[in-house]
Amino acid sequence: MDEKPLLRFITCGSVDDGKSTLIGRLLHEAKSVFDDHLTALQGDSLRYGTQGGNLDFALLMDGLQAEREQGITIDVAYRFFSTGQRRFIVADTPGHEQYTRNMATGASTAGLAIILVDARKGLLPQTKRHARIVSMMGIRHIILAVNKMDLVAFNESRFQEIVEAFSRFSQAFEFRSVQAIPLSALEGDNVAAGSSRTPWHSGSSLLEHLDTLDLNPAMSSSSFRMPVQWVNRTGTDFRGFCGRVAQGQVRPGDQVQILPSRLASRVREIVVWQDTLEQAGVGDSITLTLEDEIDVGRGDLIVSADDPPSQADQFEARLLWMAEQPLMAGRPYLIKLHSKEVSGTVTAIRCREDVDTGARLAAKSLGLNEIGIVNLSLGQAVAFEPYASNRTLGGFIMIDRLSLDTVGAGMIDFALRRATNLRWQALDVDIKARAELKHQAPRCIWFTGLSGSGKSTLANLLEKHLHAEGRHTYILDGDNVRHGLNRDLGFTEADRVENIRRIAEVARLMVDAGLIVMVAFISPFRSERKLARDLFAEGEFIEVFVDTPIEECERRDPKGLYAKARRGELKNFTGIDSGYEPPEKAEVHLKSGEEAPEACVELILQKLR
Repeated sequence: MDEKPLLRFITCGSVDDGKSTLIGRLLHEAKSVFDDHLTALQGDSLRYGTQGGNLDFALLMDGLQAEREQGITIDVAYRFFSTGQRRFIVADTPGHEQYTRNMATGASTAGLAIILVDARKGLLPQTKRHARIVSMMGIRHIILAVNKMDLVAFNESRFQEIVEAFSRFSQAFEFRSVQAIPLSALEGDNVAAGSSRTPWHSGSSLLEHLDTLDLNPAMSSSSFRMPVQWVNRTGTDFRGFCGRVAQGQVRPGDQVQILPSRLASRVREIVVWQDTLEQAGVGDSITLTLEDEIDVGRGDLIVSADDPPSQADQFEARLLWMAEQPLMAGRPYLIKLHSKEVSGTVTAIRCREDVDTGARLAAKSLGLNEIGIVNLSLGQAVAFEPYASNRTLGGFIMIDRLSLDTVGAGMIDFALRRATNLRWQALDVDIKARAELKHQAPRCIWFTGLSGSGKSTLANLLEKHLHAEGRHTYILDGDNVRHGLNRDLGFTEADRVENIRRIAEVARLMVDAGLIVMVAFISPFRSERKLARDLFAEGEFIEVFVDTPIEECERRDPKGLYAKARRGELKNFTGIDSGYEPPEKAEVHLKSGEEAPEACVELILQKLR
């Protein structure tokens, strides 16, 4: 087994800075290109290459057909090579701004970043964005590779100008080392060995620096941490807990604690394949067996019993937003932290960071590739470490609950202790007692549909029927609520998200009081309606889709809003210049344009009964 240390690194920078060419050259110089691949490269260079028939090393990395035809890197391509001193896994990450999320993916596991700069162009906005992201992702060792020096006649002044500009820009970052190297990846200058064309460069070549850099992989002396990725049951006699050691060391006999349950036990064995170990450390993939039969599941954390990490449910975090749809505070997402998956919400966007200056700017939303500082609230407490001290236990991703797309990558700075200390106050008179007093089953009846569809009309008629039956009710109407509770909110997407969040919380309190509450809001987004539904117990939330064609809504147009929106006098109007996402599984689906109001209300009453 090869025991040489492993270094993961990425190449990043702007488009056409030569990232793929550099990695291809590294593979070639490290004798990591097989003869058949070299033969194929010769053919590909003739067909797709940009070097007039000479070997085009970029094609070793640009594996996707689209990349070869366009001459750009789209996906993250990983390659393995080794030298006499080290093993390497290198990620070739995209340079285009729309693929910044792919670059962040490559950076998340890397220990070093090679930031390429075209000697002719100098630092570009995407170069700065990538430098900021690798700093944010915890990479502390940088190689500033000033490439294409052959196109500026290996001019020392130009090289120094770029190095000084990067030094000024990166002063605020917590880089431990920045090594600048003048390169020609295409011709091999300073890649594997020093170049006679840069006699003014006294430093090492790129490969020599990669071989000798001391990364200081600490944490081996820190307290033990291992997220459980899988519970391995092979028959009735074996139950092991599989994961990769994120921090510290573990030995048989060590006392450990399981989080979040805080159950304690001792390590019986450390199992790897068909063997056992006397010790395991950071980065080792192992299976632990324990002396006691205790409940341990995927997402739990096995830690040193005498030094467990903190647990919290609210954090301040830095967030890279990776979705076309902007981030709005208040929307629910799935949060995956190490192997733990919980529900969560960004409760506040504290600021957005300017990619060039690092200035903190006020923001109500985060757009694609923007970086912000946010407050994050989780559905339950989780064990964590700040990202600065442990990337595995402090890093998380955000997942859209409907599409299951990864939409954000975040890093925990610290817990918001003041929020964690708050607990829901248990009361002796509960929802069941209040409901029995009123002789009814509390419900939230949520009317959704376009403006003019008839939501308020139907809610009003339904309340009259229920009132006649002696029921205790209340209507929360979209227009009425904006006169008081939500008068500070406009009609932007961010304000609409907050509008629904507030009203859903009020409706929940009213149901807890034993009432039947009717909510008549356009509530155009499925994610916000799901946020509302998730606040209630099973059966308490009834979604009523008032399905009226927009033509009919415009014909009614009781407030003249559609006419104003068509003239451009009313921005962000649902159905005109802002979308409406119809419910997929509403409990009651009403065709109010085809059915009389009384018939529609009778359908709702049947559902209630």
